[in-house]
Amino acid sequence: MNYILINEQTKEFHLTNGNISYIFNVLKNGSLGQLYFGKAIKHRTDFSHFQRTDIPTAASCHYFQDDPAFSLETIRQEYPVYGKGDFRDAAIELETNEGRIGNGFIYKSYEISQGKPNLKGLPATYAKENEASSITITLIDEKVQAELQLTYTIFHDFSVITRSVALRNSGSNPIYIKKLMSSSIDLPDAADLRMIHLAGTWSRERHLEKRDLVPGIHSVASIRGASSHHHNPFIALMRKDATEHDNEVYGFNFVYSSNFLGQVEVDHYDTARVMMGIHPHQFKWQLEGEDSFQTPEVVMVYSENGLNGMSQTFHNLYKNQLIRDPWKTEDRPILINNWEATYFDFNEEKLVNIAKSASELGIELFVLDDGWFGKRNDDTSSLGDWFENEEKLPDGLTSLSEKINKLGMEFGLWFEPEMVSPNSLLFETHPDWIIGRPQEHLTFGRNQLVLDFSREEVVEYLYEKMATIIKRTNLSYIKWDMNRNITDAFSNALSYEKQGEFFHRYILGVYTLYDKLTSEFPTVLFESCAGGGGRFDPGMLYYAPQAWTSDDTDAVERLKIQYGTSIVYPIYSMGSHVSAAPNHQTLRSTSIETRANTAYFGTFGYELNPLELSDEDRNVIKVQVEFYKTHRNLVRDGNFYRLQSPFEQNETAWMIVSKDKKEALVGYYKVLATPTTKKHQVLTLKGLDESISYTINGTEDIYYGDELMYRGLPLSVEFNGANGQHAERGGDYQSIVYYLKG
Repeated sequence: MNYILINEQTKEFHLTNGNISYIFNVLKNGSLGQLYFGKAIKHRTDFSHFQRTDIPTAASCHYFQDDPAFSLETIRQEYPVYGKGDFRDAAIELETNEGRIGNGFIYKSYEISQGKPNLKGLPATYAKENEASSITITLIDEKVQAELQLTYTIFHDFSVITRSVALRNSGSNPIYIKKLMSSSIDLPDAADLRMIHLAGTWSRERHLEKRDLVPGIHSVASIRGASSHHHNPFIALMRKDATEHDNEVYGFNFVYSSNFLGQVEVDHYDTARVMMGIHPHQFKWQLEGEDSFQTPEVVMVYSENGLNGMSQTFHNLYKNQLIRDPWKTEDRPILINNWEATYFDFNEEKLVNIAKSASELGIELFVLDDGWFGKRNDDTSSLGDWFENEEKLPDGLTSLSEKINKLGMEFGLWFEPEMVSPNSLLFETHPDWIIGRPQEHLTFGRNQLVLDFSREEVVEYLYEKMATIIKRTNLSYIKWDMNRNITDAFSNALSYEKQGEFFHRYILGVYTLYDKLTSEFPTVLFESCAGGGGRFDPGMLYYAPQAWTSDDTDAVERLKIQYGTSIVYPIYSMGSHVSAAPNHQTLRSTSIETRANTAYFGTFGYELNPLELSDEDRNVIKVQVEFYKTHRNLVRDGNFYRLQSPFEQNETAWMIVSKDKKEALVGYYKVLATPTTKKHQVLTLKGLDESISYTINGTEDIYYGDELMYRGLPLSVEFNGANGQHAERGGDYQSIVYYLKG
C-alpha cells in the first residue's frame, strides 16, 4: 500500500492508511493549506474543492490585488504566519537584526522516506521502514534566509499522524526564534466540538475537564519547567454528541516534559485552530548561520469510536512505538516502597526486616526511598550528596543490596538528581551550579534548589554518581523524583542574550542524563516521579516506561486520577500501589480488597509496612500478589475500556480485554452506599466476542459475550436495608474485580 499519495499537478499531499486520511496542499501564494483530517476517504486527483476561498468580509485583507477572495484570514492553513492578512495566532515568530519577522515562507520541495526519522536529543515515537511512512515539506523565506522543514509521519497500523518542525538558518547572520510550534491545524465546525483536557494539582492530578468551544482562545499550558501536575500536554476535540465509544474525536499529545502550550483558537468563521508546542513565554533561541533547531513532536490521533477509541490508539501506539525494549514486553516486578512505612526513620536492620516480610508475601522488588544518602534525616539537607548515610547504613548500599538479593528480591533506589540542598557538600563545592542569579533572592521549594541541567558538567557529574551506584549495588530499579518546579530561571553558564534558551536546554540536559543511563543500563527499570504525577508525559515514558501516577494513594481518589490518566496513557505505565489505612493523604479508611482492586489496574505494588499487618491481611496480600502475577500480562497487553466515569456518578467501572478477546478483567467501584438503588444491578461490558461463552471468576456461571455487552454482567446483590441475609456487598467504598475467561 502507498501511504503517501501526491497529486503533483495540484500540489496536494494525501497521507492515508485505510483508517484515516490527512490531506493538505500548496496554496497559490506558496504557503500550505489544510484540506482534511478524519476518516479515510478515497484518493482522487484533485481535492481543491475542499478549500473554500469565497467568504471574505469587507474588513478582510486579501493576499493578491486581483483576487479578493484569497484571504489568509479565511483559508484553513497548516502552518500559519502573522502579517499577511491572518490575524489569528501564528505558528512561528522570528526576528533578525535587520528587523525581518519571518512571514514569507513558501513551498520549495518535498521528500518521502520510509519509517520515521529520529529527533536528535529528543524523545519521540519510533518506527521501522515497514511500520510508518514520512514526508518532509521544505519551505523557505529568502528574505530571512531560513529554511523550514515540516515532517509528517503516518503509522501504518494506527490512526496516528505525528508532526514536528525544524528550522535551519541558511544565511550567515543570526536568527532569533521567539515561537516555533510543533504543529498547527485548522479544523472546521468548531461550534460542534467540545474541548477536553486534564487538569489538577498535587495529589489530584489529571482530572477530566470538558468545555464547549466558543469564539476566543482556549488553552492549557505550563511555564513551570515541567509538564506539571496542573495541566497535562494533551487536548482533544470531540463532537458534542460523541461518547466514550461513539463518534469523532481528535486528540493531540506533546512528547515533551517542560514548558508547553496547547491552544484552540475559535475564529469568527467557526474554524478551530489547534496549536501545540514549546511555550513561547521567556523563550528566545539564537540560531547561528547553518545551525538548526528541532522541535519536539506532537502525536495527533483521530477516532471515529469516541473518546475510548482515541485512548486505545494512544495506548497501543505508546506501548509499541514509544516505550522501548526490554520494558515494552517485560513483566514489571511487584514492588514494595519503604516511604510510607518508615519515612526518614530507618536503618539497615529495619529495612531488611521489611524486605524479608515482603518477600514472604511474594513481592519481588524492594525500593529504598528518600533518606539513604549524605546526612539526610529530613527534607532540609543532603540532596546532591549521593553517597551513603553512614549513620543509617554503616555497611553501605552494597551490603544492603546483597541482603535484599539473598531474600530473592531485586533492589531499587530513589534519586532526586535534579535538585540540591543548600545544606550539602555539593552546594558548598559548586554554588554556581544552581539555577538563579547570584547575589539575588532565591525561591525555595521543599527546602531545595534546582541544579542547572543546561550545563554539561552537571549532567556528567550526576551520571558518574548514579552509574557508580548502579554498578556496585546490582540495582534493578530507579525511582527518579523531581519535587519542585523551576523558579528564578537563570543559568550562570549562559550569556544574558541566551537566557531565553534556558528552559529548553534544561530539559535537554534531563533527557541526556536519562539517555546515558538507560543506554548503559537497559535492564534497569526507571520510574519517573515529580512530586507524584507532576511530569507524567510521553517524553518521560520514552525513558521511564512507568510513572508514579500521584503521591495520593487513596483508593477512592485514585479512581479519578487513574481514570483521567487513562484518557491518554497506557494502564501499564501507571505506578499504582496498595497503601496503609487510614490513608496518609486523606485519612480515609478503605478495605485492603478495595485498595488492591483499584491498584490492579496499573503497575501493582505496596506502600506500607508489612511488619504491622495482621495475619489476616498478610494472607489477603499473598492472594493479591498471586492474582496480579497471573494477570499482569493482560494488564500490560490488553485493550482498556472505560465503562462508568467517576466524574459523572457515584460508580466507576473499567475493564481490560485481551487482544484475542478470550479473557478480561473488570473493575467495578461504588464510593458511597445508597439505599434501594433505582437501576438494575448490571454492568454493561465492552470489547468482548459476541459468540464466546465466558466463565466469571472461576465459577460455573457462564455468559455469552453478546449478553454481557448488550444486557450486562449481573452484579452481586447489594444491601438495601432489608435484605441482610441475601446481600453480598454493601456500605461505602465497595469494589469488585471480575475475571472473565472464554
